[in-house]
Amino acid sequence: MLGPAMTTFASGSDLPDIAADPGTPIDRNLGLELVRVTEGAAMSAARLMGRDDKIAADRAAVESMRRSLSHVDMAGVVKIGEGEKDKAPMLYIGERLGNGNEPRVDVAVDPIDGTRLVARGLPGGIATVALAERDTLLQTHCAYMDKLIVGPRARGVIDLRVPVAENLKRIAAAEQRRVEDLTVVVLDRPRHDQLLREIRAAGARVKLITDGDVAAGIMVALPERTGLDVLMGIGGATEAVLTACAVRCIHGDMQCRLWPRDEAEAELVRREGFDLDHIFEANELSSGENIFFAATGITDGEMLDGVRFSGDRVETHSVVMRSYSGTVRWIDAVHDLAQLRLRNLGSPEDQA
Repeated sequence: MLGPAMTTFASGSDLPDIAADPGTPIDRNLGLELVRVTEGAAMSAARLMGRDDKIAADRAAVESMRRSLSHVDMAGVVKIGEGEKDKAPMLYIGERLGNGNEPRVDVAVDPIDGTRLVARGLPGGIATVALAERDTLLQTHCAYMDKLIVGPRARGVIDLRVPVAENLKRIAAAEQRRVEDLTVVVLDRPRHDQLLREIRAAGARVKLITDGDVAAGIMVALPERTGLDVLMGIGGATEAVLTACAVRCIHGDMQCRLWPRDEAEAELVRREGFDLDHIFEANELSSGENIFFAATGITDGEMLDGVRFSGDRVETHSVVMRSYSGTVRWIDAVHDLAQLRLRNLGSPEDQA
């Protein structure tokens, strides 16, 4: 796991002597409420780790997340989610979440990023959700996007329209390193065969991942060294929007373009009003100024440890981000099942 419990950092080297998180138009730190949502979803899904049942794990996380979000003091609308792409249990686009009170917000949600990882007991599954002011998150029924993500030092130098080798050269120069020193994260899919040839020909190192590109996208964008420098390739559009929310919080950089799977999906994208050649910046995917992102590990991964069960105690490990203050919190939590039963509060999945 990358971060210690309950630590924070903010952008800039000279930190003002003020209390954390000044007030904003969204004047509560909804990120701290969201982490309770992802903790519950992670615990629910983790009970099914390694059972080789993607649908059951997804359903457990979705039901927990829907139940928890219904209690959050907000009027939320799901703008983008994973269920339609995967034909899985889902929080559907347009679904209303929260108790209906202010603030009015958009929600991007993936109850399990890396469903196959959780079902097989493999590393890297996380539960994740993000929100921002109403009508600021990208909404599309296109399932996939071509992505390029980097950290703050390479901010402003990337361009999806130029060759892979040129982007790697620019990123290396911005990082004051050699191309050969860069590690590029790519989803291990046949569609990336040509991309991999170009990365290797340029001399960069490659880290292939089977699933879970939200965590990978965040790791390459984190200001502290994670050993990963660039994410390239085609992955889910929901993951792109979720990652953009995190990237906006930590001042990385990101570009994407829609990648329809067939002509029918391309026509749907055109009917939605999108240009297939348009390059989306992070602030187009998530254009708000009050962005909140939360994720909790389900299975052990490089960014977050997974859920640990020990009798009446359950451990979770999460990250929470807020764009307005530039704050990132790494949260280790211990949930006491006996105390919850004593207070008649139900399971930790209900009351995380």
